[in-house]
Amino acid sequence: DLAWMASSVDFSREENIRDAERMAAMFLALDRLPVPLIGRVHGAAMGGGTGLAAVCDVVVAASDAVFGFTEVKLGLVPAVIAPFVLAKIDRSAARELFLTGARFGAGRAKEIGLAHAVVPPEDIDRTVEAYVAEILANGPEAVRTAKALIAAAWNLPPDEAAGLAAETLATRRTSAEGQEGIRAFLEKRRPAFHATLDEDRDG
Repeated sequence: DLAWMASSVDFSREENIRDAERMAAMFLALDRLPVPLIGRVHGAAMGGGTGLAAVCDVVVAASDAVFGFTEVKLGLVPAVIAPFVLAKIDRSAARELFLTGARFGAGRAKEIGLAHAVVPPEDIDRTVEAYVAEILANGPEAVRTAKALIAAAWNLPPDEAAGLAAETLATRRTSAEGQEGIRAFLEKRRPAFHATLDEDRDG
């Protein structure tokens, strides 16, 4: 935002800290969103725009999309978005892209794990809708639990992660949603997941 950038030139150090903390809180809130977050990238997504892609669970990029950690071009660093970006891409790619500030295309974004699908611009909405339909066909509480499990198990020692996995699976298997999914599979029918939502939440 050019207006914000112009106003930030006169910020004191303390004002800059508060501003960065507000921005970090926004990224953290998006990263911790309990439901799936799908990014649709078309055009230029520089700096914070690339950071927004990093907090999405699924990123669909148009083939003409352009990404970049361009902060160093302005004498700045991608500090606020760094924790989220480093959870998506490896350190080698971060070293190259953070230090050069070079722009890169959607193909490279997919190669390093920042994007998941690269499609022609005219197909981007159709691809996003396909991802949405795929997710909506799943058990909604299972999707939420799967997302929470990724965050919880990410840095756990193997023995603790195994314990968490066992507890999580047992809870899901005995949930109304899990029971409905298993029965539907055995009976060769489509599960009625949404009918079990209130039962799981009341339980």
